[in-house]
Amino acid sequence: VTVEGEVDPETGYVVDLRRLKELAEERVVRDLDHRNLNRDVPWLTGVNPTTENVVVGIWRRLVEALPPGVRLVRLVLWETPRNFVEYAGE
Repeated sequence: VTVEGEVDPETGYVVDLRRLKELAEERVVRDLDHRNLNRDVPWLTGVNPTTENVVVGIWRRLVEALPPGVRLVRLVLWETPRNFVEYAGE
């Protein structure tokens, strides 16, 4: 997950990495981990769960949950050690 935005002068962060990790866990990992993507993930209903389609779904889940002023720039989703997708938005 790559984000950009103004650095908060108080914290020194664009977004606190702990909060970013929590968002990814809450909005993505909990839904996908050890699940059948064809049956168990409501936000993938009716979608062929290719790596490309899954990364687009993840993008949508994260972009709507980021704090104001924080922009999602890029996602990298690894399917296997040799197969991955990079996505830079819609």
